[in-house]
Amino acid sequence: MTRPRSKRRLAWGLAALAMLLMSAAEVLGRTAGGGSGVFIWAIAITFAAVGALIASRHPDNAIGWLFLGAAVSAGVGYLAGAYADHWLDTGDGPALVGKTAAAYSSVSWFPWILVPSTFLLLLFPDGHLLSRRWRPVAWCAAVGMGLGFVTQWLLAGPLEDFPQVANPYGVDSPVIDFLTGVAVLLIIVGIAGSSASLILRFRRARGERRQQMKWIAFAGAVAGVCVMVFTVLYDVVGEAVANSGIMLGVLCLPLAAGVAILRYRLYDIDVVINRTLVYGALTATLAGAYLGFVLLLQLLLNGVTGDSGLAVAGSTLAVAALVRPARARIQAVVDRRFFRRKYDAAQTLEEFSARLRDQIDLGTLNAELSSVVHDTLQPAHVSVWLRSVE
Repeated sequence: MTRPRSKRRLAWGLAALAMLLMSAAEVLGRTAGGGSGVFIWAIAITFAAVGALIASRHPDNAIGWLFLGAAVSAGVGYLAGAYADHWLDTGDGPALVGKTAAAYSSVSWFPWILVPSTFLLLLFPDGHLLSRRWRPVAWCAAVGMGLGFVTQWLLAGPLEDFPQVANPYGVDSPVIDFLTGVAVLLIIVGIAGSSASLILRFRRARGERRQQMKWIAFAGAVAGVCVMVFTVLYDVVGEAVANSGIMLGVLCLPLAAGVAILRYRLYDIDVVINRTLVYGALTATLAGAYLGFVLLLQLLLNGVTGDSGLAVAGSTLAVAALVRPARARIQAVVDRRFFRRKYDAAQTLEEFSARLRDQIDLGTLNAELSSVVHDTLQPAHVSVWLRSVE
């Protein structure tokens, strides 16, 4: 019991760490006139939220931890870039630390761009490879990313993201260029093989699992194409366009996983998300209503009593009376929008209950009961047994 609880705490702790790193980078970047990386913020928040939900519910599934690792990596890379900008702008701090931060920022995209673009497609949705035959693809992706990270770290000359800074760890050797080519080839094999694995898994899937796979298959194809195309065309379209295209492609992955979770009960955490949406919206609604009631009652009663305590007490009672009807209304909206099957089943049962009061014919009742059970539960077989009364 302690181990799953500790893993849940670790999952949410990593999500909080990612947000802390992003916030620290934003504050530090503001001092240098930077910050506001919209795409990287979107990636970090989405990966952290989806990853924490999956890892806290199914800690043995690698998908959730992969998302969380990507979120934390994005935070570390964003913070390194913000520190490098701050060092260049103010000159504060040791030069080696500033140059190291700039060097890491230039290669920090490897873990949070390439890892989800390969291993998510290979392991989705159960966290395991499709079969042992796909291990070479996983090894190509892992070795290619590791080798690419090292060769880019050791690349001599000005840093890609900070051209005014010479790489303090650069090595001027033709071997680096050769290993870079090998890394690119391995990464392409890893991305192509991962996409092929996902497509094959999708073709073998049936029923609800197939519906879950549709979203990831589409997102995986988009991410794979974006990463490969914009990497090849990086110098043609420019840094800003290429980086935006790559990050948009990668952002499709956690968004698609979120859609699969909400609409097709992936990882069986739809109840958690349902409650989160309902009570989050309920809290915001009640807080807004309370503030509105306080302001309105103070405006109406100020000239009569001059006592703000009466307005607060009245607002509290009014909000307390709104809790149940507001929750019911928000629950209906959430079910209708995100959990349509549950909403349709509840509506069918309500309609059947209304007809049941006026139905006395057993044959008609039997047919309607079988139809309702089939529509709501979708069993393989339905039979009705009536006990005879002697």
